[in-house]
Amino acid sequence: MTEPAVKFDPTSITRPDKRLFTYYVVISLLTFIAAPITFIPLWIRYHTLRYRFDKDGVGMSVGVLFKRETYLTYRRIQDIHVTRGLIQRWLGLASVAVQTASGASTAEMTIEGMPDPDALRDWLYTRMRGAHEHDTPVAPQPGSHLAASPHADEALELLQEIRDGLKALAAGRAGGSS
Repeated sequence: MTEPAVKFDPTSITRPDKRLFTYYVVISLLTFIAAPITFIPLWIRYHTLRYRFDKDGVGMSVGVLFKRETYLTYRRIQDIHVTRGLIQRWLGLASVAVQTASGASTAEMTIEGMPDPDALRDWLYTRMRGAHEHDTPVAPQPGSHLAASPHADEALELLQEIRDGLKALAAGRAGGSS
C-alpha cells in the first residue's frame, strides 16, 4: 500500500535550509583572497534571514544594522521564478524569485535556501490565483442596467447617438445612390 502524499505547507518555514550556509561558504571560498570579506556579510545574512508565510502573503526579513523587511500579499504577485545554479543543484537547493508589477527589473523578493522549490512555487501560484479570483469583478451582462461607473449612462447615450448617426449616414448613401 502506498503512503498518501504529504501536502506541502510552507507556513512552518521560518528559516532557510541549513545547506544554504554551506552554499555561502563555498561561494566565499570561490573568491579566493577576498573570502573573509565576502563571507562576513553572507554569514550575517544567513543568521538573520527569516521567512513568514501566512494566509495573506509572504514576508522576509534580513539584516542587523540595516534590517530589510519585505511583505508581499498574494494578490500583488505577478510571477515566480525558480533558479538553481550549479552549486545549488549540487547541494539540493534553489532560490525562488517572486516578482510584482512594481516595474523593477529585479525580483521584489528572493526566497533562498529552499530544498523543495517546485512545491513552494506551486503553493505560491495557488495562493496567487486564489487571491486574484476573489478580486475579479463580475462583468455586467448585455442589456442589464448595471452601471460600471457614474459616467456609464453618458457613455451609453453617446454610443447610441453615434450608432444612430451611422445608421442615418448609411441610409442617406443607400437612398442617394439609386
